[in-house]
Amino acid sequence: MSDTQQRNHVFVLMGVSGSGKSAVASGIARELGAAFLDGDFLHPRANIMKMAQGHALNDDDRQPWLKALNDAIFAMQRTNHVSLLVCSALKKNYRDMLRDGNKNLSFLYMKGDFALIESRLKARKGHFFKPQMLISQFETLEVPTSDEKDVHHIDIKPALDEVIKNTMHSIERTIKTTDRISKGHS
Repeated sequence: MSDTQQRNHVFVLMGVSGSGKSAVASGIARELGAAFLDGDFLHPRANIMKMAQGHALNDDDRQPWLKALNDAIFAMQRTNHVSLLVCSALKKNYRDMLRDGNKNLSFLYMKGDFALIESRLKARKGHFFKPQMLISQFETLEVPTSDEKDVHHIDIKPALDEVIKNTMHSIERTIKTTDRISKGHS
């Protein structure tokens, strides 16, 4: 893989359902002309059916899905300067699975409290996620700590346009830092 390809960057928009991952990613993809993949599209049928029945996925359910996402990240890094992937990535070991073998990968943690996200989920229509699963998602969430240097926290309280703008600034800073480090080591 050439240096140029290695500087291509994938950003995983992570967080609980209802935190605005897809809406923010869509807005950024339009603004930047970035590649965008909603990780839910790579869930196996069994996972979708299980969630539609109101049941939370377990780690065994997630293994093939996370492997598919890891492969998608690898492919996106090879072909796009900026790529966006929407994936809840609630646990550190899930994030570690996505990181495995993928350079220039960063996480954008869509951070909001339970009340805000619950109100957004109640207003949502036509999504297979059941609002009662939010409690389970918050229980599962391992909030990224300062040990995870590749995670950037994005406050989702402002209006969507503002969250998109703030997220784009975080992406631009990350790319500039990555490019500066890459050039310094060339």
